Amino acid sequence: MLVGLVGALGWGVLALSRGEEISAAWLLAAALGSYAIGYRFYARFIAHRVLKVDATRATPAERLDNGVDFHPTDRRVLFGHHFAAVAGAGPLVGPVLAAQMGYLPGTIWIVAGVIFAGAVQDMVTLFFSTRRDGRSLGQMARDEIGPVGGAAALVAVFAIMIILLAVLALVIVNALAHSPWGVFSIGMTIPIAVFMGFYLRVLRPGRVTEVSLIGVALLLLAIVAGGWVAESSLAGTFTLEKETLVIWMVVYGFLASVLPVWMLLAPRDYLSTFMKIGTIALLAIGVVVAMPTLKMPAVTDFAARGDGPVFAGSMFPFVFITIACGALSGFHALVSSGTTPKMIQKETQVRMIGYGAMLTESFVAVMAIIAACIIEPGLFFAVNSPPGIIGTTVESASQAVTNFGFAISPEALTQAARDVEEASLLSRTGGAPTFALGMSEIFSSVVGGAGMKAFWYHFAIMFEALFILTTLDAGTRVGRFMLQDTLGNVHKSFRDVSWKPGVWFASAIVVGAWGYFLWVGIKDPLGGINQLFPLFGIANQLLAAVALAVCTTLLVKSGRLKWAWVTGVPLVWDATVTLTASYQKVFSEDVKVGFFAQRDKYQAGIDADKVLAPAKSMDDMHTIVTNATVDGVLCALFAVLIIVVLADALRTCVKAVRDPGSAKLSEVPWTESKIVAPAGLIATAEERAQLAAAAGRDSGGGQVKEPVG
Repeated sequence: MLVGLVGALGWGVLALSRGEEISAAWLLAAALGSYAIGYRFYARFIAHRVLKVDATRATPAERLDNGVDFHPTDRRVLFGHHFAAVAGAGPLVGPVLAAQMGYLPGTIWIVAGVIFAGAVQDMVTLFFSTRRDGRSLGQMARDEIGPVGGAAALVAVFAIMIILLAVLALVIVNALAHSPWGVFSIGMTIPIAVFMGFYLRVLRPGRVTEVSLIGVALLLLAIVAGGWVAESSLAGTFTLEKETLVIWMVVYGFLASVLPVWMLLAPRDYLSTFMKIGTIALLAIGVVVAMPTLKMPAVTDFAARGDGPVFAGSMFPFVFITIACGALSGFHALVSSGTTPKMIQKETQVRMIGYGAMLTESFVAVMAIIAACIIEPGLFFAVNSPPGIIGTTVESASQAVTNFGFAISPEALTQAARDVEEASLLSRTGGAPTFALGMSEIFSSVVGGAGMKAFWYHFAIMFEALFILTTLDAGTRVGRFMLQDTLGNVHKSFRDVSWKPGVWFASAIVVGAWGYFLWVGIKDPLGGINQLFPLFGIANQLLAAVALAVCTTLLVKSGRLKWAWVTGVPLVWDATVTLTASYQKVFSEDVKVGFFAQRDKYQAGIDADKVLAPAKSMDDMHTIVTNATVDGVLCALFAVLIIVVLADALRTCVKAVRDPGSAKLSEVPWTESKIVAPAGLIATAEERAQLAAAAGRDSGGGQVKEPVG
């Protein structure tokens, strides 16, 4: 009751404010109150009434345990893995960019979107994949929707997956290049994770709390030591060029994909989660203590005009596309049908892991939009606007931002950069530097004052790189599963995830694909993944449409027609938003929005023998024309493929309703589970009694393999 009142009060204050500055703490209260109610009631309703999770049913991790990909994993460790795998750049970057529209539109979508769409997608996808031996999203589409829609889904999902991984890798490279502190600290998480994996597997099986304390202590030491290394003679050793980082990341991605999950991937993600959630929790406490005000208006003029300098397009549909992962992300469905269903102990844990981890990521997004909105709007637009709009000097930037309606002096811009020990903050686009600025503002208000701003700023940059890297390693493994499932339709050996030639071949193809786009991208500012970057948001949301279509189809085919609205309503919304955005990106005559309009503009420049910004040469002009053409064609292709999936899913649903007997499911038969494990992070009294009554109980209270009697 109290939680609900706090949330309602927070929303009330936000709704009734009329231009005056309000505390960011009210935004925090609105979000946390809403999350608590959503998890307590809506998630429970879906798990027990809609999905009917079965604690007596063995999961793939128990039935197919091979110690490599399938491995029953303590729910606390798996929550950490799942959260770390899904929480990448999106919740840190998207909300920051969406702040261009004001704090209110983004906040409403982040909170409402996750409760009714994003967390629902993650949980339901995880449930259905678990009942299908951990099948990938694309393969489930092929098995359940049909060969036509399934083939379209397989092509779209894998292509989008490679683009998403390459974009995430690019963000990491940009964050870690020439940063000895970040490289050392993040590099040390790998041996620490391997140690934790062997500790849990060999030295002290089941001692999750024990290894957690050791791991966190080592992680904090690595972070502090990173600062020492950056100031020592070893700094040069850990100061890496972008090309070197790409090579190391490709090697790491391959190893993380083929090594047993218990050895590196799961413990490293679990370890990273402590830093991720810990830092965000401290940031939230900082907001409550410092009580910073939201300086960005609730809704800016850019929301209606659609001519914002950060990204072009009106509030509908582009604020939803830009926020993406903070509210609804198709990438999450890949993890929910990739690594996690192969490690989950009990079906009853899908609520905590699927729904709960997504709520946690959404909270990260809320903190990101707070960080963006507590700094001066003039500074926000100076940092996030490209040089083609604001120029390259503090004087030109000050004038341009003032013309936007948000005044800031050249001296203020210079001082802001000096406070965080940066040469300049102008046009530090991408969202990450803005989040770091907001984070340093909050933390320095609580600890150290203005003199600590530079420390907290650079800590935030390193924190963001760690945040994103855990998504890359898990994503590579998920891509390998997806490719193996696809190749398994041609050669059945590939479907056996224990077949090492298939594991190595598929892993090499996946890392080679995103590694190629990344390598070209860091060598050529207009090539490689830079060419495909504009597709990131739309591609991710189209992927969500595939996941929600598969989930809705499965609800209908499994006799749950009356509950199909649970995923059907989010599907209709997501498809409407994303296909509208796709249409505008392809057909809009605004050169800031439409790919082909941009192509025509630069082609006209080529015909007139003129070089147009941001091109610096005629070769750049030709590259921009090529990029715009490729982006336009791919955007249209992805949209068509998704329409094919949706149409085939609708056909399958109609057929299942008309003739329920014709609906065939690829669900594996029920097998009794011999594992006893709690459904949530904290065991209930009943669950503790079950654990106590079972033989072989581990001291961590997480898993029992052989119940008595």
